[in-house]
Amino acid sequence: MDSTELKALQAPLKAQYQESPEKALVTLRAHGRLDEGISCRVDAGQSAVVAGLHPATGGSGAAACSGNMLLDALVACSGVTLNAVATVLGIHLRDAAIEAEGDLDFRGTLGVSKEVPVGFQSIRLIVTLDTDASDEQLANLLRLTERYCVVLQTLKHPPETTLLRRPQP
Repeated sequence: MDSTELKALQAPLKAQYQESPEKALVTLRAHGRLDEGISCRVDAGQSAVVAGLHPATGGSGAAACSGNMLLDALVACSGVTLNAVATVLGIHLRDAAIEAEGDLDFRGTLGVSKEVPVGFQSIRLIVTLDTDASDEQLANLLRLTERYCVVLQTLKHPPETTLLRRPQP
């Protein structure tokens, strides 16, 4: 897909959202159900992923770690966003690799230390690009990728999040 095709694809959506902003608000959902042992089967698009304990918390490593899944979502979103922004800007990428790495201190999640926060203490997103684009073009590409990546912006500016219990039907 080139810049013209992508802009043509998105133009009617942008116009619709300008005219009727309420149509731009979409609720995304994820679904899961407890599975064998200490795991949860998550419906992830076209397949299911079984998430379980990370080996640092007693898991076998056979199931996906939800922390890794968060990093996977960051890589996926930033990769798609980078690709779309490069396409719109007319920047040809021969290749692009995106990597996310995050630091966790598992004493927090295991309740070993109340002073250690539960969750990632830092996350780094690393992009390696094979392109002839200038430094100025690349700076703009990365700036716009960061600006429009939903997962990255959600991590940087966390929304109000609540845990609710739904009664049994």
